[in-house]
Amino acid sequence: MPTAGSAGETGDQVTGLVARAEQAMQQLIKDVETLVRAESPSDDLEALRRSADLVTTIGTGYLGCEPERIEIDGRPHLAWRLGGGPRRVIILAHHDTVWPIGSWGEDPWSFVDGVIRGPGCFDMITGVLQAMLGLKLLIEDGVDVDGVTLLVTADEEIGSPTSRSLIESEAAGCSAAFVLEASGPGGALKTERKGTSNYYVNVVGRAAHAGLEPEKGINAGVELAHQVLAITDLGNVELGTTVTPTVLAAGTTTNTVPARARISVDVRVRTLAEQQRVDDDFRGLQPVLPGAVLDIEGGPNRPPLQATASAALFARAAELAAEAGLEPLQSMAVGGASDGNFTAGIGIPTLDGLGAVGGGAHADDEHVIAEKIPGRTALLAILIKDRLIGRAEHGTPA
Repeated sequence: MPTAGSAGETGDQVTGLVARAEQAMQQLIKDVETLVRAESPSDDLEALRRSADLVTTIGTGYLGCEPERIEIDGRPHLAWRLGGGPRRVIILAHHDTVWPIGSWGEDPWSFVDGVIRGPGCFDMITGVLQAMLGLKLLIEDGVDVDGVTLLVTADEEIGSPTSRSLIESEAAGCSAAFVLEASGPGGALKTERKGTSNYYVNVVGRAAHAGLEPEKGINAGVELAHQVLAITDLGNVELGTTVTPTVLAAGTTTNTVPARARISVDVRVRTLAEQQRVDDDFRGLQPVLPGAVLDIEGGPNRPPLQATASAALFARAAELAAEAGLEPLQSMAVGGASDGNFTAGIGIPTLDGLGAVGGGAHADDEHVIAEKIPGRTALLAILIKDRLIGRAEHGTPA
């Protein structure tokens, strides 16, 4: 087995990686610009295909090989499976974004005073490029990356309806999943994410003339109001469970008793037990008005990424960062979900938030701090190498 490397050796390795990442910054920023200008909202399949073409061309330049293009229901996912051996490490990214084309005006790109701005630059175009550059640096160093998969999906922002099974199958058997979602404030890694569920409560009543004979109707809008109150009570503040009615709709005209109504509900949970409890409670909802009928659609989407799934990887990342003289790593729990929830859900150690440092995800101040990119790229590279060569080189078992 390899002998344990010293902290000094690790530091020298990462210093070299950072320096080479800095040398690659001009090209990397050009590539970020190309993808930002392309614009790739999740609900525009043509835009996603154009984006996938660009990601393929750019990624092939970094990695020296083309990905497998996997289209599911018209959504183009890209898988770079390096080497032919069993999968050992999966790197997760996505090229779809939340911004409709034109949201940022005629020219969505800006790079001024070291700050990148544009739709999707933070969430998560820059992370895609950091992953590619990190792997390129390892390949240049002669590191055997056989067993690494870089998976860039096209529907993360809408819950990964077509890519979930792909993610889970690619991750099966891996020793680690590294997620290039944007960091938390100050570059914090995301070591805990809530699980998500989505529900749609359809209320069926009976229409009647609101002026002539309202008593003959069954008011779906009134039933909706009862259900909103009942649904809100399903949350649990102490356990961090939020159950939030979001989109509400009822009725057709101002003089008709509503025959139908619909409630959309967003659920966030920290544990699988709470996710199941909320699901059971939704299935148990009962109408209040005589004759009204409820039809419940939806259910759990992403399982929670619990702290136990990330603890060992974060501890190792913090150790490596300290040895290398990088900025001390911070961790945080967040309510938003990612594809890392899926890998954690099938038992794969998962570390999230390894992407860009900046802020404004899904907001009009979305931005990336460019000077942070080389250090984040080096951190990812050393984490991948650490999993591939076995932690015995660093004095601990793999």
